[in-house]
Amino acid sequence: MAKEAFNPQGMPPPVGPYSNAVASRSGRMVFVAGQVAYDAEGKVVGRGDIAAQTRQVMENIRLGLEAAGASFDDVVKIVNYITDIDEFAKMAAVRREYLTEPYPVSTLVEVSALMEPGLIIEIEAIAVVPESAS
Repeated sequence: MAKEAFNPQGMPPPVGPYSNAVASRSGRMVFVAGQVAYDAEGKVVGRGDIAAQTRQVMENIRLGLEAAGASFDDVVKIVNYITDIDEFAKMAAVRREYLTEPYPVSTLVEVSALMEPGLIIEIEAIAVVPESAS
């Protein structure tokens, strides 16, 4: 996908795998609902392990993107909900396995809980797929 990332002078530099702003050319938008660390049978993966849960979440997002004809290269925005902000570095390390430059924009929010005990991260994604790929 043709996307351009911006980290303009005067804005604080990114502290993880994200950009401050991203512009994309026209295309078909793909929205992936917030994904949690459920496997294909709906069971929680990696209880208490932010890296394992983040990896499962990213795999779930990958499946959603692929079903819509997209990939992580097409992602322009991700929103991350995490129950312990101190786990940010471990979560960001896993995200780096999936996201490449130019990075999408990203929001990180610490929440008190997610929909089920044992879930510690949820991520949603927005992608823009070039018209020729749709």
